[in-house]
Amino acid sequence: MDNRADVRDFLMSRRAKVTPEQAGLPAGAGRRVAGLRRSEVAMLADVSVEYYSKLERGSIAGVSAGVLDAVARALQLDDTERAHLFDLARAADGIPVSGRPRRRPAKSPATRPSLHWALDAMTDGVAVVRNAQMDVIAFNALGRAFYAPMIGDGGRTPNLARFQFLDPVSREFYPDWELFADMCVAVMRAEAGRDPHNRALQDLVGELSTRSDTFRGLWGAHNVRTHGAGTKRFTHPVVGELTLAYEEFAVTAEPGHVLLVYTAEPGSPSAERLRLLASWAAEQPVLPGAAPAPRQARK
Repeated sequence: MDNRADVRDFLMSRRAKVTPEQAGLPAGAGRRVAGLRRSEVAMLADVSVEYYSKLERGSIAGVSAGVLDAVARALQLDDTERAHLFDLARAADGIPVSGRPRRRPAKSPATRPSLHWALDAMTDGVAVVRNAQMDVIAFNALGRAFYAPMIGDGGRTPNLARFQFLDPVSREFYPDWELFADMCVAVMRAEAGRDPHNRALQDLVGELSTRSDTFRGLWGAHNVRTHGAGTKRFTHPVVGELTLAYEEFAVTAEPGHVLLVYTAEPGSPSAERLRLLASWAAEQPVLPGAAPAPRQARK
């Protein structure tokens, strides 16, 4: 696969982030580049300047794991960035990320009853399943109520990235909108590195790059991250402010799909508001494929 532009831009963007002081090198005078020079990265990675320059031009096919590790150390990549570099190298070599031939499921995992049974068993937290291109393909009952602003009246498969960048409602739903936007794009970048043949993800990136200046700028930054775990703030139109902890789990039966679970600290105001949201959701008629329209819950 010809992913030389992605390799070039990623390595250059990472080099620009490391200062000579961070690398234990003298800054010197008359520096004309942000971050390290190519020659400094080559020295730190113990390769020739010519060889590293070749890598930074995008010629990464056939590079050994030892050299990739050395470059990752020289550029002070974190675990997610290092994994992304290796993903780019595997893609250049034409090797599936999983090490196995890519398989196409006969039908969408969203139609698998056992997946929905597992989600429905989770009653005290928000639980959803998303795929690599950020489509949310399955919800538990609380998840459907929680993401009602994104689902709207149903129809098109709800997509976290489209909601983030194309729906003004997202700025109300996410109080920390800029942080969420950066996270969303960085997760998509990592997904694209893991599966560069994902046409649906490529199409989504093209759509958002055309329609959102913010997305286009963030995509060009080449930042990568995994979702993992943490805490986020939301403002739900029914119950108001929520501070929720999140955990992300791989759905091993469906490579590229993840289970995302949001929970509230027991006894906290957010836990009480989640219970209120669950009670509100239980009162609403829900049509297949649609979500109830949010309205203020009774106090």
